[in-house]
Amino acid sequence: MTVMPAMEPTAVRTALRRHYLMCRPDHFAVTYAINPWMDPAAGAEAAKAVAQWEALRAAYLALGHEVSLIDPIEGLPDMVFAANGALVVGGRVYGAKFTHPERYAEGPAYAKWMLENGFSELLEPQHTNEGEGDFLTLDHVILAGTGFRTEIAAHQEAQEFLRRPVVTLRLVDPRFYHLDTALFPLGGDNVAYFPGAFSPGSRAVLRRLFPDAVLASEADAAVLGLNAVCDGRNVVINAEAVGLIETLREHGYEPLPVDLSELRKAGGGPKCCTLELRS
Repeated sequence: MTVMPAMEPTAVRTALRRHYLMCRPDHFAVTYAINPWMDPAAGAEAAKAVAQWEALRAAYLALGHEVSLIDPIEGLPDMVFAANGALVVGGRVYGAKFTHPERYAEGPAYAKWMLENGFSELLEPQHTNEGEGDFLTLDHVILAGTGFRTEIAAHQEAQEFLRRPVVTLRLVDPRFYHLDTALFPLGGDNVAYFPGAFSPGSRAVLRRLFPDAVLASEADAAVLGLNAVCDGRNVVINAEAVGLIETLREHGYEPLPVDLSELRKAGGGPKCCTLELRS
């Protein structure tokens, strides 16, 4: 009789209820180019972007998460990318200071919303940073990207204010200009990422910190498959990242594919549209 080897049980994943801030893309457009995804000549369909965004918001609500809204401001077409507006950890808000003048006004707009909605501990940054675009929070550490947008000095500033250890990771591929385009947390103690987006030293750091990480292919990264949002069990992810979706299922996660193809014309996906408010 042949004895089959025992199958290792798939880990049980637990979803935690989250509180997200989002901005409806009423004024979304691609009228300038500040990253490799943007082509003003091709433009974008605002109505289609709104419909896709509404489906994303509905997905969060269906999963039981709380979604707050900030009013969009005319003349700020990228304000829909709420993740860039701040970093909120333990109820403390580290504000954003954008690299490009087209987005300067978003930082004060998000800071104003925070102060008006009970987040009284807010630091106006001295150094350039783009919020959760380049800061991703796990249980015991904050991963911080640099190379294209956020200054390393901002990593130090955030660590002092938020009182959490911050680990610097260098991005080297301009397609992945923010950390949240190349990596996302899987719950609080693991990540998924595309190694090719990072410098050799940063790849070594990630291997040491996350030996069991989920690795994405270049094909899945190139459709912003890593610009995803995980609540510990469910992963809201761009539908085109088919290989990564299957890999996540194999690791016990529940992918929820969404279509944000119109917002991707400005370099955004589910995570770009989603700022987590951590109390």
